Amino acid sequence: MGAAVFFGCAAIAFGPAAALVLLTVAAEPLRVIVLLVGAFFWLLSLLAASLLWSVSVQLSGREDAALLLLGAASAVLLQELGRFACFKLLKKADEGLATLSEDGRSPISLRQMAYVSGLSFGIISGVFSIINILADSAGPGTVGIHGDSPYYFITSAFLTMALVLLHTFWGVIFFDACERRCARGLGLVVGGHLLSSGLTFLNPWYEASLGPIFILTLCTGLWAFGTAGGSFHNVLKCLSCKQEPEVRVMLYSALQVPPEE
Repeated sequence: MGAAVFFGCAAIAFGPAAALVLLTVAAEPLRVIVLLVGAFFWLLSLLAASLLWSVSVQLSGREDAALLLLGAASAVLLQELGRFACFKLLKKADEGLATLSEDGRSPISLRQMAYVSGLSFGIISGVFSIINILADSAGPGTVGIHGDSPYYFITSAFLTMALVLLHTFWGVIFFDACERRCARGLGLVVGGHLLSSGLTFLNPWYEASLGPIFILTLCTGLWAFGTAGGSFHNVLKCLSCKQEPEVRVMLYSALQVPPEE
């Protein structure tokens, strides 16, 4: 039973992310590099949050009830700061790749970098949030931990899946807002991240946390889809599997008959 719970929850939490990596990232070396860069910046934000938490505990003590809320909020803000640093680095890399290419265009667009870095933020964040839960679920016949709900493991898996998807969507929106210098977009991303983290404090009242987080995930996904240039027409065209006829442009000089010698 423990193995079934472990692999089932792991598949729920990371199944969509694994599919996205295999289908859209693994075959492109530059995207794999961006994936690793994004994970590195998230780990830096985690290190900074851990140091801040250690200092706060030493100064105020663990009995302070507001310390956990402040720690979660500071961790969110540090993650978004790490995302901004990742954007600045990838922006410089994009400009450098464009300079080196023959046609003056980067082989990977900034939107693709935004998607891949957001996916890496989500994966590494999900791993750190659920790894201990998965380790406990592998125990012999584990149903709940210390009398918790028997739905604790599967609910945590669905929350992790939503977190991974949210980070992916936030990456697309955040990079676009930074590129256009849109403070509103940046504020909504940070606010959405704070809201989703705050909703987890309602656990184990899962109806109050899981439902709103999935609604937020759906709305954020639609927003990211529109930000990336998606439209309902493109969805219908993709579902119909119709390909537009290739349009070839021929120069007038190519139509001229070469002069006879």
